Amino acid sequence: MKKDDAIIEVKKLKKEFKVNISGEGFAGKLKSLFQRKYKLITAVNSINFSVRRGEFVGYVGENGAGKSTTIKMLTGILVPTSGTAKVGGLIPYENRKKNAEKIGVVFGQRTQLWWDLPVRESFDLLRVIFRVARPAYDYQMEKLKKALDLKPFLDMPVRKLSLGQRMRCDLAASLIHNPPVLFLDEPTIGLDVLAKESIRNFLAEMNREEGTTIILTTHDMNDIEHLCKRLIILDEGRIIFDDETAVLKKNFIHEKQIEVEFYDEACFIKEIPGVTVVREEGCKKWLKHDNKKSGIGEVISALATQFKIKDISVKEPSVESIIRNIYDNRIALPMMTFENAFSE
Repeated sequence: MKKDDAIIEVKKLKKEFKVNISGEGFAGKLKSLFQRKYKLITAVNSINFSVRRGEFVGYVGENGAGKSTTIKMLTGILVPTSGTAKVGGLIPYENRKKNAEKIGVVFGQRTQLWWDLPVRESFDLLRVIFRVARPAYDYQMEKLKKALDLKPFLDMPVRKLSLGQRMRCDLAASLIHNPPVLFLDEPTIGLDVLAKESIRNFLAEMNREEGTTIILTTHDMNDIEHLCKRLIILDEGRIIFDDETAVLKKNFIHEKQIEVEFYDEACFIKEIPGVTVVREEGCKKWLKHDNKKSGIGEVISALATQFKIKDISVKEPSVESIIRNIYDNRIALPMMTFENAFSE
């Protein structure tokens, strides 16, 4: 990556929090009033990454992995303990106002809209705060109203909006000043299927058409699979994977499920390397395929040679199941073959 291509640069970024240790029982709590003890909690531990202009990056991890802490440092809300972060050439926590002009932020559990004001008035206040000229604002709002279907509730107070409606409005509010970088922290949390689909489609189109750089933190792996070409996985404040989502699948998916329907019920599958029959039901068979031993093309060709096939489908594990497996097998991580994926 050329240095000029990077719009976000993070080097050895670290954030520690000092937490008060309270003694046990009444005596311990009384003693802690006069003699306080603290311990340091490392939320983000010397991470390095950079993001190109126009990338759509998934930033995922378990609760407490350091996702939101990283976003808060990149938006200027938190000051790092050590290391550096730059967004658009600016150090966020040293240039909060200038940084705010170049970024949009959506925190799924918080709103930036005024609770008792109609949505339209909240947007207009944000226009003034970001010093957006009226013609540019009107042009941007027309795009957002159409893309996010905002017209039905623009005159409703924010407190009367459903969660899905409020999230669409929060997303629009973060884009009023047309920022080149957008940070999304759990933007689809608690939304129904239709609301999620609407927001996903909008984000994909904006990234594709406008070239907006987007960093998405989420626990919904469907968001990642639908939107993010690149994935960064955090574990206890460290990056354990940073590459394309397709690479994650390629390197960590070794088994696929093949569902085959034959014309003839009485068919016995001869031995095919890497294939095991898991279940049979009439003319249908469910097979497990180990792609270390043979390619999927070889398997389908062998099946077609032995029998007449009516229908066949191949399923692979989701990104969610792969990540869950990575977390469930932390001890085995250094033994995995993906080059440099788990370096500190």
